Amino acid sequence: MSDRGTAGTATPAPRRVVVTGLGAVSGLGLGAREFVDAIRAGRSGIAPAEQFDTTGFERTLAGEVQGFKAEEHLRRIHPSRWGRSAQLAAAAARQAAEDAGLTEAGPAALRAASCFGTTNGESQVLEQLTAQWVGEGLGLLSPDLVEQADAGRIAAAVNAELGLTGEALTLGTACAAGNYAVGYGYDLIRTGEADVVLCGGADASNRATHAGFHRLGALAEDVPRPFDEHRDGIVTAEGGAALLLEPLESALARGARIYAEVLGYGMTCDAHHMTNPYAASIAECIRRAHRSAGIAPGDVDYVCAHGTGTPANDSTEVAAVREAFGGTVPPISSVKSMLGHTMGAAAAFGAVVCCAALSEGFLPASTTVRVVDPALGADVDCVPHRAREHRPRVVENHGFAFGGNNAVTIFGEFAA
Repeated sequence: MSDRGTAGTATPAPRRVVVTGLGAVSGLGLGAREFVDAIRAGRSGIAPAEQFDTTGFERTLAGEVQGFKAEEHLRRIHPSRWGRSAQLAAAAARQAAEDAGLTEAGPAALRAASCFGTTNGESQVLEQLTAQWVGEGLGLLSPDLVEQADAGRIAAAVNAELGLTGEALTLGTACAAGNYAVGYGYDLIRTGEADVVLCGGADASNRATHAGFHRLGALAEDVPRPFDEHRDGIVTAEGGAALLLEPLESALARGARIYAEVLGYGMTCDAHHMTNPYAASIAECIRRAHRSAGIAPGDVDYVCAHGTGTPANDSTEVAAVREAFGGTVPPISSVKSMLGHTMGAAAAFGAVVCCAALSEGFLPASTTVRVVDPALGADVDCVPHRAREHRPRVVENHGFAFGGNNAVTIFGEFAA
């Protein structure tokens, strides 16, 4: 078959896509370096919630960002005009751009876009508006808060903060949204539609989400314990995570540090159940990711699990991995054991960890596991208790969401 188009011009080969910048604003630290160091040390970012009133809740822990003062991290946008989710996204994106070595004018001078995922959008703004509506009536809602309420402003804040003129897309595919964003950014770079993409996820801690999981009986009594025999739920958390993607050739030309190469991704949406994960669809999502990346299951050295710590998620996820990997399970761990569940930012934080693991040579731990659930299988290596020195070459990042939205991204050690 000819590789020439109908007009007689050669079809450009897809560009290789690499990660050259990381940003993280989390309960484990302000900055990707602090975040990764905390992950490697096995520190916990979980403490009593302070972002919302916990009166009436039996379980009151959360993974909140402590000491975050937006004005200390943002240069172009004024925090008073943006909700907390947008602030977290913009701060993480600025960190990623600076980490990539792009100057203030760098991203703006290129064909640059942003794509960020979220679960709850500007949840804190919506809670404030609801309180005003109930207390004062619809006609007395604050115009400033109404302006901040649109979830689309999360990605818009990234563009405004960095002076980007490309598209600003916010994806609402909940707890898989960070991987959706990476996949979208990968496509933009690979096809030549953009030269730089800031992608990731952001969500702010809020009472409504905490209450929802409380009503579902899905909140952990103390800390989340993924893969543990007596795991009992999640701890809600917040944060913003960002990756800067660019073509390999431009990264090499400017001598950029390359954390990892994005090899491919897979997605499924089975709508099998509103809240329960579905193993067959997750397994198919993994297979699609492998095909997209051009790898075999045996090439994967580590899986950064969705790993929420609920009984249903962990057993379903391991079963899906076993099916997709032909009966075996590679090392698999969950950083939610330290971070909590950051909702729309969760898969983006997983992607940051995957890139750091490839670049620095380690496997993050499932720190809170006490006894690995024997029902998961004797072969399950959840990297218990502490991080492991290891040099993975290919890693797999999972993100699964309510409604059956599944997304898996594949990252590889950069090889020229």
